[in-house]
Amino acid sequence: MGTWARVGVLGTLAFCVHQKRVALAELRRDKTQYIGDHHQLELKLVQVIFRHGARTPLRPIPKPEQVEWHPTLLEVPAQTQFDYTVTDLSGGPKPHSPYEDQYKKTTLKGGVTAGQLTTVGMQQMFELGERLRRSYMEKISFLSPVFKPSEVFIRSTNIVRNLESTRCLLAGLFQQHKEGPITIVTDEASTEILYPNYQNCQRLKHLSRGKMESVLLQPGISDDLKMIREEMGIDSEKSVDFFLLLDNIFAEQVHDLPSCPVLKNFLKTIERRSIDSMIYILEHNSREVLQMCVGPLLYAVHENIMKAMDPSSATKARKLILYAAHDITLIPLLIALGTFDHKWPPYAADVTVELYQHRQSKEWFVHLSYHGEL
Repeated sequence: MGTWARVGVLGTLAFCVHQKRVALAELRRDKTQYIGDHHQLELKLVQVIFRHGARTPLRPIPKPEQVEWHPTLLEVPAQTQFDYTVTDLSGGPKPHSPYEDQYKKTTLKGGVTAGQLTTVGMQQMFELGERLRRSYMEKISFLSPVFKPSEVFIRSTNIVRNLESTRCLLAGLFQQHKEGPITIVTDEASTEILYPNYQNCQRLKHLSRGKMESVLLQPGISDDLKMIREEMGIDSEKSVDFFLLLDNIFAEQVHDLPSCPVLKNFLKTIERRSIDSMIYILEHNSREVLQMCVGPLLYAVHENIMKAMDPSSATKARKLILYAAHDITLIPLLIALGTFDHKWPPYAADVTVELYQHRQSKEWFVHLSYHGEL
């Protein structure tokens, strides 16, 4: 998927998500107008919002037969090593992470904890970095071949798998070469903008109250879940939803681990009902809910574009901005942009926003792509 637009259209999306249909119609008209003259466009800024690499499940499915997650699945490939430091948004100490506290409470069969980046996930992120290297160093000489702090800004959620995913991406992008320290900034969980923040936004919390419970009662969703639970022999009192089933089957399959035959047989149903559940929680793509879920992130993306267009900006030298996020970030983001394909974002999926200026007309344009598809 690739979409072109004048900068003003992205601004419309950032501030008024409800106007996306009008905006997308303009995108298509713009594409036919100038895409044939692509060589006249000069790249000025790249922003990448990506999901972390493959990980261990967030919690196991409550059934007698458990998949074994051995510590060898977490070994760090040598080529992904790259030193970095983590600070808060002001350059102070790394904030405390309540999510990591929660993950440490769950030990999976085999001895590893929940939600940890695996060797497979590290390699996925390294390969994403290599893809960005081919796009912005080899095909065009946009980024420096070594990491330079003045050119790259990096923000991540304060979760270890995201920080480590970012490390692997940078190692693949810069092939472990740097001039100056790598700093990843992060925020307190309560004010984070890289995922829908139910702690900070009281209105979002109010609108979503009860949604996680009531979604299990929706026609179709409840019937399919009951059938799969019975096929797997899961007690009706155990807490199970389609998000849990999808999380486990995706994690098991990407690591070539033996999955429950029922999960494999119902994979398409599980993914479809997970998407249905997410859309229900998002109030069927309600304008207000989408604005609260990803509006702050879209605003940040828009502000970065405005600064790049300003010749007096102090961040003019910045060429690449990385945001390490999650699947629950990408789904509402893609819906808000009108480009959601009704498939769950895979590990290491990315939304890339490129800013261009036409060499002759001096007009500014953005190009959006998802998961490297142009």
